[in-house]
Amino acid sequence: MSDGPEFSHVVKLSELGSKPRTGKLSANADECRGLAERFDLPKITSLNATYTLQNGDERISFTGRIESDLQQLCSVTGESFQVRMRENFDIAVVPKLEIEGTDEEIELSEDDCDIVEYENGQFDIGEAIAQTLYLALDPFPRGPNADALAREVLKTEEEAGPFGALAALKTKKS
Repeated sequence: MSDGPEFSHVVKLSELGSKPRTGKLSANADECRGLAERFDLPKITSLNATYTLQNGDERISFTGRIESDLQQLCSVTGESFQVRMRENFDIAVVPKLEIEGTDEEIELSEDDCDIVEYENGQFDIGEAIAQTLYLALDPFPRGPNADALAREVLKTEEEAGPFGALAALKTKKS
């Protein structure tokens, strides 16, 4: 695997004018394979993005939509299943923050979560799209057979709750 991101598409700030710039990006088979490996997914079949870049006073607006067909592993059964992702994004591209001292704790607001920093007059929109895809993934995906297995193997709330053992003893005594 290379040293850089699998889906790298660098934009130089000097290329951005005052008018919005629109575009499309699509990951090729090798990029999809590399991203699937990094994100621990069985497969990414496709990753496409449409976007708009708009230069602002203190930040660059990077908005658009990603569409991806991929496979995830069910958190209950471990089986691979197909997922179709459609996700809008709204990212602020800002200068890299220089933070003095590593002992300081930094609090982030909800607005700070979709920020990409640029450095040396450039930023990577491909990597921002890849990270957006990763953050949009369900952290506990449930495949089509999850509910059936859960009903078969797992106990009901009453059976699993703190008084479940007492209820079972009561039933045995009767």
